[in-house]
Amino acid sequence: IKISEQLGYDFRLLKEVRRINDDQMERFVKKITDTLWVLKDKTIGVLGLAFKQNTDDVRMSPAIELCQRLQKEGATLRVHDPKAKAVLSNVTYVDDMNAVPEGCDALVVATEWDEFKELDLERARKALSHPILFDGRNLFDRVEMEQLGWVYKSVGR
Repeated sequence: IKISEQLGYDFRLLKEVRRINDDQMERFVKKITDTLWVLKDKTIGVLGLAFKQNTDDVRMSPAIELCQRLQKEGATLRVHDPKAKAVLSNVTYVDDMNAVPEGCDALVVATEWDEFKELDLERARKALSHPILFDGRNLFDRVEMEQLGWVYKSVGR
């Protein structure tokens, strides 16, 4: 967008894509706050920080923006990413994805890493104070998750 503006071109399509992405983030944050009511003093586990899977790149990462918004609302975060590290302050970084849910009120999938599909769902469900999973990447099947005892909230479906 900046480059097109510098060249004197109004790249409306790209601006609309950005607006749609911003709206998607708003809906996801609203889904989390509507479910948990208040984020202040809640502990939320977050799986994924990188912009996309198989990279440590966090520039323009929706996961980072999500974490910052959750923190702004007063949430405490426990986070794991297979490659991206130490980009947020005042969070607990967890090396083992299966340990992230320990002591959390809910779990969020924020980046689409294939290994997150192998999450020990039974262990995670038991570790959480409430078995709530916000799946921002639609990694799991809603019907299957509900059969396993989860409150399952996904995006865009």
